Amino acid sequence: MVIDLNVYYTCGLAVLVLMLGEWIKNKSAILRKFCIPVPVIGGLVFTVLATILYSAGVCEFKFDGVLKDFFSLAFYAGIGFTASITVLRKGGIKVFKYLAIAVLAVVLQNALGVGVASLLGINPLIGLATGSIPMTGGHGTSATFAPELEALGLSGASTIALAAATFGLVAGSLIGGPVGRYLAEKKCGLSPLQRKAMEKSATVSADKTALTEKDFLAATYQILLAMALGSMISVLLKKTGLSFPASVGAMLASALFTNIADVVPKIKIRHEAINIIGNISLLLFLAITMMTMKLWQLVDLAIPMIILLVCQVVLMVLIAIFVTFPLMGKDFTAAMMASGHCGFGLGAVPTAMANMKTLSDTYGESPEAFFIVPLVGSLFINFFNSIVITVFMNIAI
Repeated sequence: MVIDLNVYYTCGLAVLVLMLGEWIKNKSAILRKFCIPVPVIGGLVFTVLATILYSAGVCEFKFDGVLKDFFSLAFYAGIGFTASITVLRKGGIKVFKYLAIAVLAVVLQNALGVGVASLLGINPLIGLATGSIPMTGGHGTSATFAPELEALGLSGASTIALAAATFGLVAGSLIGGPVGRYLAEKKCGLSPLQRKAMEKSATVSADKTALTEKDFLAATYQILLAMALGSMISVLLKKTGLSFPASVGAMLASALFTNIADVVPKIKIRHEAINIIGNISLLLFLAITMMTMKLWQLVDLAIPMIILLVCQVVLMVLIAIFVTFPLMGKDFTAAMMASGHCGFGLGAVPTAMANMKTLSDTYGESPEAFFIVPLVGSLFINFFNSIVITVFMNIAI
């Protein structure tokens, strides 16, 4: 029996999946510790249930993915608004250096994935589906680029990439702390600090004004206009004969808007409201994508995927220790940044922040690391990662 869900049922089920994921995460200290995203938790529960029902011959779910594509474009348009050259300059030379290292890691992740896949005698696109798409990109980029990989001939690309992204989240949490501790103690000569427990009270900045309906209205207009212009850009890019996902056009359009606003004072980009809309779009996009995972398609790829993913973890450790740490200054701040790089290089920025927070509690503070890592990991690297992925997609086919 096939249960065919229209767009309304699909979105309604996505909301229930998010609510389930939130409830489970609130009950589990381990899931909170590893910073596993809510849609991943709820989506995996539903996917496992759907796999059991499918394997038992009871039923199979089919979904309407129209709004999934819409939410995807809205999210990536929001990312493009963060690609401000002015903001990048304010961070100084270290931001550029850290970004260059992160871009190098992205290139190496894809080269390793394609190379190992070729050695294993499997489709090179599987290497891309376990490269920087799920590693540096995480679940959002995995869900966005999977349809492009499937269009190029990789069956089950969405399931492969999302499974790899989930593995990366856990791996990034597990190796980030040990790598940071090794660098702090063995390379920087630090010893753990004995600290007294202190109460931390949450305070809200007095000069931070509440968002208004006007802010969200303007933000919605800006995102929709970026999506529309991005669609035009995507059409022009495809005329080059190369493969470009729609997300690239959306990000280029919104990046254009935000950099124009930097030099034209009358134009105001509602960044806070855009971030909220983008985050909501990402949650719904990921929930729908996770719901459509077909785990039974991974059976034949289990061993090759394990090999590919272990190689990615080893690569990230080597990059953190022998590239990120020495190039960022060989000091404690560099150790913090290396630990953070393990977090977002294999999983997500929340994982990176959790890794650095652990080091901070043990060895001391590094405000510079807490500024640069999320700036690069959550803002700029997504933009460059999409470009690098696009290049490799066209090389691999």
